[in-house]
Amino acid sequence: MTEHYPFELVKAARILADDMLAFQPEETVVITADTQSDMRVVHAVAAAAHSVGAKPMVIHLVAPLGVAKAADPFLPVESLTAALTHADAWIELNQQWLLYSTPYERALAVNKKLRYMCLVGMDVDMMVRLIGRIDASLLSQFMKKVTDMTQRARAMRIITPAGNDLTFNLVASRQVYCDDGRAQTPGAHFPGGQISFFPDFESIHGRLVFDGTIAPPCGFLNEPVSLDVERGRVTRIRGGRKADEFRAWLESFNDPNMFRLAHGCYGFNPGARLSGNVLEDERIWGCTEWGLGYLNPVDAPPDGIEAKSHCDGICLNSSVWLDGVQIMDCGKVIHPDLKPLADRLLGVA
Repeated sequence: MTEHYPFELVKAARILADDMLAFQPEETVVITADTQSDMRVVHAVAAAAHSVGAKPMVIHLVAPLGVAKAADPFLPVESLTAALTHADAWIELNQQWLLYSTPYERALAVNKKLRYMCLVGMDVDMMVRLIGRIDASLLSQFMKKVTDMTQRARAMRIITPAGNDLTFNLVASRQVYCDDGRAQTPGAHFPGGQISFFPDFESIHGRLVFDGTIAPPCGFLNEPVSLDVERGRVTRIRGGRKADEFRAWLESFNDPNMFRLAHGCYGFNPGARLSGNVLEDERIWGCTEWGLGYLNPVDAPPDGIEAKSHCDGICLNSSVWLDGVQIMDCGKVIHPDLKPLADRLLGVA
């Protein structure tokens, strides 16, 4: 593999170590990777942790053939869980993600100090675009405004040019999560540029149309995949070959909860582009994203959604209304309280 962005990668890794996770001397930092990971990123992150006095430990795993709990059969579950339950921070750089797996669930339940940063599938280009070249402070300011608006709203509608048209109610007691890239408190954290919400599942009705990617199993979509949704459950999947592939994958689990919508998200990272990596795709500016399947009980207490796996699909160029007030139009931020910050982030101010 040829050298690419060698100087920029070091800067991005230091931003991760110094600003995002704020590693302290003597902290134990576990970095997990699999045999599909970009080891240049793994080594740069480990070096950055070491440079500030933390103690990095890289755990290199066989790439599972599934993600979330579907990864469990391929993992040394007990040994990996033991390492994570004694770490101060965990950076996941696996290609086949361990998020929502059994070691993930156990580690976050037992280790109340653990700071988990999900960087699944992160390669050098992504590190530079999503972390190294972003005005993190300005992005955080913008995202917190959108988060506050969403937390206060009770009703939401999302449409797209591809035919998406979903309506649903939001629940005041369920936290809207702002992933602005800061991971200095215990719990799960993600790169800057995504805001997650957990609706009243029974209230979700309409048509969900993925026109970016579905991961897993489809990757890039050459034509939209349309899902009819009633009371938060997918009742019909239409489209071409990718729709058939997606339907077969969901059915393969023999688990009706794999057809349940688990969460929705906004994407707001100025450096993100459609790459086939869900971590980046769900941060494309102006997209919305929906997950199906497993959901942690912490996100939607008391039960969450118990399912055998999880997947995410991307809806590009979204228009969004909160309590009847439009904040986005075809992927462009138009609300007067948000537009000036959005323009600065996108370099059009």
